[in-house]
Amino acid sequence: MSKIPIIAVVGPTASGKTELAVSLAKRLDAEIISFDSMQIYKGMHIASAAPDIEEMQGVTHHLIEFLEPDTSFSVADFVKLAHKTAADIAARGKRVIIAGGTGLYINSFLDNIIFGEEDTDSELRRRLNDEYDTIGGEAMLEKLRGFDPASADRLHPNNKKRVIRAFEVYYSTGSTITRQQELSRGEETPYIPYMLGVTYKERELLYCRINRRVDLMLKKGLLEEARAVFNAPKGTTAIQAIGHKEFFPYFKGECELETAVELLKGETRRYAKRQLTWFRRDERINWIYRDETDDITARAVALLERNGYFG
Repeated sequence: MSKIPIIAVVGPTASGKTELAVSLAKRLDAEIISFDSMQIYKGMHIASAAPDIEEMQGVTHHLIEFLEPDTSFSVADFVKLAHKTAADIAARGKRVIIAGGTGLYINSFLDNIIFGEEDTDSELRRRLNDEYDTIGGEAMLEKLRGFDPASADRLHPNNKKRVIRAFEVYYSTGSTITRQQELSRGEETPYIPYMLGVTYKERELLYCRINRRVDLMLKKGLLEEARAVFNAPKGTTAIQAIGHKEFFPYFKGECELETAVELLKGETRRYAKRQLTWFRRDERINWIYRDETDDITARAVALLERNGYFG
């Protein structure tokens, strides 16, 4: 079976991935698969920066806002659905572009990581949940660093589900989740990937763009969206999202709104830094720096032409 060419537009939050992916899709008659672990959920449109109709510019987008926020959906579930979606797009004679900032999802898809079926020990999970609630995410990551430093480096302390999962895999199998992922690269990828990364050479310019986007999100109704999540039944995945949880202390009367907004901006900047750390490890990525070119699309097209993607 012939391999499917895939253009991957990756990078940190607020770097302009959607803008570039849409521009390329219009030139290539392509459809876009979103690779964002939070854009898959409904009720998080503003916080997840999911593209609206105007931003899509008539280009078909897949895997956006199709799940209820209390639905469990693992990276394995996502990758399986993304494989099916990419095959369907290609079968219809369209080109495939993936765009997003969730590095684990992107690499698992492009490298055809095979996820095994794993049993869940409910008692172990309960104990790990209790430990997390007692000592906090930062302390759990430090503990994780003792046997799986790679996972500790890439996980966010607030991502309780994945932090606990890393412990579960190790305690249940004696092998780290990082090692299992390395061993799962058994089958050849069905794709020919070409990876474009979008960011700024000067990090402060990216951070300024993040701050401005948070201000714009607030004008669009982010506070109201976060309040709806705050008032929703607890345990929903949306509670983990950057853009919602930072307002919870404000809703509880524990801080001023300005403090919550600054917390959100800081958390988003730190998230962008972690994304860049992840993507910098992938030598396949061809970086485009927005502060070094007036036209990122033209730069991307030139890179793609060298590799025959417009042939």
